Amino acid sequence: MIADSSSISPAVHRPDGVGQAEIVSSLNDLVIIVPTYNERENLPQLLESLMTLAQGIRVVIVDDNSPDGTGAVADALAAIHPKRIEVLHRSGKQGLGTAYVVGFQHVLSGSAKLIATMDADLSHPVDRLPAMVERASDADLVLGSRYVGGGATVGWPLPRRVLSRFGGLYARTILGLPLNDLTGGFKVYRREALAGLDLDHLRADGYGFQIETTWRVIQNGGRVVEVPITFTDRVAGASKLSRHIVLEAALLVWQLRLDRLRSR
Repeated sequence: MIADSSSISPAVHRPDGVGQAEIVSSLNDLVIIVPTYNERENLPQLLESLMTLAQGIRVVIVDDNSPDGTGAVADALAAIHPKRIEVLHRSGKQGLGTAYVVGFQHVLSGSAKLIATMDADLSHPVDRLPAMVERASDADLVLGSRYVGGGATVGWPLPRRVLSRFGGLYARTILGLPLNDLTGGFKVYRREALAGLDLDHLRADGYGFQIETTWRVIQNGGRVVEVPITFTDRVAGASKLSRHIVLEAALLVWQLRLDRLRSR
């Protein structure tokens, strides 16, 4: 089990001599999974930013039949970029975790070397993807972290900041992991690390899904590192956070800890 909460600046950290050409090449091997539910106001801006970041970046949108028509917006954008944007339509709202699993399975059926996850609400900074991809040259999973040096959260009210901080500390303490941001959804996986997860038996949904996938990468012997990001609260649309999601994550960490004890 290897984890690393390093916050070394990507401007000076070049693992194994990685240079700009290698980073661009890696970005061109990147597929990004974006689950959506009622994000029609945010999705066009996000996809425009991703399409201009690198010519080879591809995006898979998993839409849960959004009542606001996000799926139709996604289809229109995919028609403009037919080889770079795909849309997977589901029949209704089935949860964040299952949306990611569907996206993972779809992407793993292809040849992508790096797979990223990010939210559609513009909270995750697209311009940090190159730094995260760079760190993936010597890590199995890279977390975009709000809570390492250089990271920040902008626009959240105090109760939400306290809940997020406490949730991360709670999971970190119970699971014994030296990671600062276990609940964030901005990640870059190496293909081998993602393929090593038993996707059909992941338990969690919501933010617990982020904890569980990181935990299982580490349990498989993967190296996890953190890269600082500035997380900005959404401008349009509504948060999907609920009491059920919080409670699920709180119980999940104990289930994961018990699993580890039983396996010894």
